[in-house]
Amino acid sequence: MFDIEQELKKLPQKPGVYLMKNEKEEIIYVGKAINLKNRVRQYFQNNKNQKVQVMVQHIKEFEYIITDSEMEALLLECNLIKKHRPFYNVLLKDDKAYPYIKITNEVYPRVLITRQVEKDKAKYFGPITDAFAVKETVDTIHKLWPIRKCHKNLPKDIGKERPCLNYHIGQCCAPCDNQVTKEEYQHMIAEAEQFLNGKQEEMIQKMEKEMYEASENMEFEKAAILRDKLSSIKRISEKQKIENTALGDCDVAAFVRAYHEGLAQMFFIRGGKMIGREQYRLDFVEGLTRSEIMTEFIKQFYSGTAFVPKEILLQEEIKEKELLEQFLTEKKGSKVTFTTPKKGEKKKLVELAWKNAMISFEQSGERLKKEEQRTIGAMQEIQNALGISQPLERVEAYDISNTQGFESVGAMVVFENGKAKYSDYRKFKIKTVIGANDYASMKEMLSRRMNHAMKEKKEGKEGNFAKIPDLILMDGGLIQVHAAEEVLKEFDIDIPVCGMIKDEKHRTRGIIFKEQEIFINFHSEGFKLLTRIQDEVHRFAIEYHRKLREKRAVHSYLDEIPKIGEIRKKALMKHFGNIEAIANAEVEQLLEVPQMTIQAAESVYSFFRNVCKEG
Repeated sequence: MFDIEQELKKLPQKPGVYLMKNEKEEIIYVGKAINLKNRVRQYFQNNKNQKVQVMVQHIKEFEYIITDSEMEALLLECNLIKKHRPFYNVLLKDDKAYPYIKITNEVYPRVLITRQVEKDKAKYFGPITDAFAVKETVDTIHKLWPIRKCHKNLPKDIGKERPCLNYHIGQCCAPCDNQVTKEEYQHMIAEAEQFLNGKQEEMIQKMEKEMYEASENMEFEKAAILRDKLSSIKRISEKQKIENTALGDCDVAAFVRAYHEGLAQMFFIRGGKMIGREQYRLDFVEGLTRSEIMTEFIKQFYSGTAFVPKEILLQEEIKEKELLEQFLTEKKGSKVTFTTPKKGEKKKLVELAWKNAMISFEQSGERLKKEEQRTIGAMQEIQNALGISQPLERVEAYDISNTQGFESVGAMVVFENGKAKYSDYRKFKIKTVIGANDYASMKEMLSRRMNHAMKEKKEGKEGNFAKIPDLILMDGGLIQVHAAEEVLKEFDIDIPVCGMIKDEKHRTRGIIFKEQEIFINFHSEGFKLLTRIQDEVHRFAIEYHRKLREKRAVHSYLDEIPKIGEIRKKALMKHFGNIEAIANAEVEQLLEVPQMTIQAAESVYSFFRNVCKEG
């Protein structure tokens, strides 16, 4: 038993990170401290912050990790928040892995698009939410500079093969065939990097000088190439908005909030030009000061981004300013400063970012409200209808599918906060039950699922099976509910179980809970969510059953045909798509499959025309 009072006395007076856990041993908050003993004790004293008061009620135990410095604690805190996404931390919504433009760290570098930032000494530009703009930029770079696109290992593979088609159409300078020197290639990469950094003015001046020099030296072909490049760069440069050339490289951050949600607006300015802007949703900001919100946003944003400018303009002063400046300075390799401007052009720029955030937040507010009603709000309606106190964050639904007991399969779908979590879906091929026995099949599926959970928990793993649901929904009535309850009793796990029942037209009618049918308004978001969950688990089960049935059908027929082995079987299925098309094919059509001989085609034709008809 974890005794909080006793454990507080054991806390060291050292820097580190602390992890607060609830009764399910889930991490609900991650924080850092320069003195763990003093910081953690503050939570359990008379804290006036309402959000902290609510959180403390759910803390059943805590862990801590000692670090050598506050800087190490900051890095560890950012990583743990990203990994665990604790409920009470301010969370930067990042549902997608946004694309970056990457200049690889090779002797002959490439410019490509990636969604993974690795510690490989490459240069990354982003993240950028507009995937089309990323592709357009990379395409433009390859048109302006004939940089290689291949995956050859250079200089090791130089001279081993002839140059590819890109060289012959003028889109690659063929370093693989020594058509360009290392210095010339690096010069092109340097120009492409300047272009990505938004420093077009410097490039234009430099290229104009080179063009005139080439013309004076009567190198007219080189001058013409430079002229065309200049024309393209100037067109792109004119599309970008010039704010103030004195700004140089900087980012601008502002935000708005309402209750537990917020929206942060970032402007990215390079060489005095705004080259892009991004918006980020913030969750769980209620009860925090504006300074605290800005601090949490800055920490999470810059721990995940590849490029850091020399100056970051902020709407609000941040806490731990010196520590964060030190952190980003070390990351960039040169001085980084935070500025909260009070007047002038920089102040106007921050206000512009705030106005953009306000407009976007107002426009998305109604949409977000509706989305919350059909997800989290719907979960709360189900919770209220069942009369249970535990908030419903994770719900798992189960269904069995078979054809008169043939190829019996089970399906598990997962909904978290009212949204389908596809990565946690699981399929089960029923192994121990013969025939159409839904009760026994449900018991086998639930037993295997809970066995996985116990195993992962025992091994200290954090896999998807280790997460225990707040509610289990069974597709069916009391029989299926009793099957699940028996399994949970065997594992000594207390989870409410409901049966999702349908009417005579096979539409969701309601749910059974504690031996009684619970009425939920047909027009409510809670009822609509139940319908979506039941339809989804039914679909998932049927799809898996159909796939196995078709696979079995292919096996039972094609494996009986003489001269048809594994290679020809796969080739036939790939060409015709299904067993019915193969059965109806003429010999000439069967011979269209490259792997088929006349003898094999006649064997297939004969089998389906004679043997199958007799059967």
